Amino acid sequence: MPAFKKEPTITVGIITEKQVSFDLYGDFRVTGVRKFFSGRFTAEIAGDKIRCKRGDDTLEAEKEIIFEPDDIDLESFLLKDVTIGLKFHWQRKEKQRFQGTLKLLKNKDKIVVINIIPVEKYLTSVISSEMSAKSSVQMLKSLAVVSRSWLLAQIEKSGSIKMKKEVYSSESHSADEFIKWYDREEHELFDVCADDHCQRYQGITKISTQAARQAVEETFGLVLLYNNKICDARFSKSCGGITESFENVWEPVVHEYLTSVIDYKYEPENYQLDFSVERNAHKWIEGNPPAYCNTTDDKILSQVLIDYDQETKDFFRWKVIYSQSEISGMISKNSGFDFGEIIDLIPLERGNSSRLIKLKIVGSKKELIVGKELEIRRLLSVTHLYSSAISIGKQNIDNNIPGKFIISGAGWGHGVGLCQIGAAVMAEKGHSFDEILLHYFRNARLNKIY
Repeated sequence: MPAFKKEPTITVGIITEKQVSFDLYGDFRVTGVRKFFSGRFTAEIAGDKIRCKRGDDTLEAEKEIIFEPDDIDLESFLLKDVTIGLKFHWQRKEKQRFQGTLKLLKNKDKIVVINIIPVEKYLTSVISSEMSAKSSVQMLKSLAVVSRSWLLAQIEKSGSIKMKKEVYSSESHSADEFIKWYDREEHELFDVCADDHCQRYQGITKISTQAARQAVEETFGLVLLYNNKICDARFSKSCGGITESFENVWEPVVHEYLTSVIDYKYEPENYQLDFSVERNAHKWIEGNPPAYCNTTDDKILSQVLIDYDQETKDFFRWKVIYSQSEISGMISKNSGFDFGEIIDLIPLERGNSSRLIKLKIVGSKKELIVGKELEIRRLLSVTHLYSSAISIGKQNIDNNIPGKFIISGAGWGHGVGLCQIGAAVMAEKGHSFDEILLHYFRNARLNKIY
């Protein structure tokens, strides 16, 4: 059974900068100092120390400075210029306000800003940051359980890796192949980061309705279990009609609760779902199959998509067109290799949702097989393609060199686990949060662990 007997406290990495500005609202303590602190501060690395200043107040420490609130429900702190959507198409900076403890940690010549906070307060922010807090309570409850399960599973996994002193690798490469997946193993100074790499966490800035608090309170301590272990539950915006299996996106480990699921009441007619056959994949990606996440209902979408997500409308099926100069320049810049002109992009392996796992890039100067799905998305876009469920067309071919590449795509995100837009549609149709969860996480069960 899971090791958590009471609500844990976690560490969240917010930003890493050479200089940090923040405001303390209320009374904060610093260990070893008898007075309370509040107001506007700046922090920087001075010599081998962190130096934190406000007017005549100066604090210095070799490793870390921790500001602990006198009352977690009353006190808060404001960070300026927090980057959200790092390297995604919606990247921007915001002011964000947080509850809990503020930790400034020296890491070489930069300061890592870390928020120490109880899990359930963290989750209230996550479900408001990942979605609109105007979502239905059933939808928010399903996301709360998924987020809680993922978080606690990651903490258990990190503990296991450290205990066994395992060397965790997320890539393999040779002269003609580069395979990489992106998970959270790179975070060594805190449990999770605050951006899409882990889960969006934007403090109390985004908590705007009682529904978010209700969703967390009514699922307090509730997680998904499989074989008495907390599920490494995942979610994405839109699966595109079929969810993907875990092992096709991340490490090659099969999780029986993260296998591919058709996102509807029945298997869609007139489609062959064996996507190892390219014509089947093309028909699926370029078609309009019935699916829970195939919706244009603005009422539902406004519940799921927060302000900057609503800048994207074509999440279920979409298309991008690149000229030869655009695609060759982009691939060379993103990969670090000079491919020359791009002659072809050849699908080699697809997952259960039609997402590409391996793609062969054929250039006039170089050929390379790349994977997995996020690496493919990263190479074929200035930021990230919405999904790797793509079909590739070529036009204006001259001397074997295409003048134009047309990429048609399905879905938004990795597609593993809960499909947020599909789940929102299910909630709108009257499904309860447990029905939604057991639709997406087959073979799992719900259990309250604290």
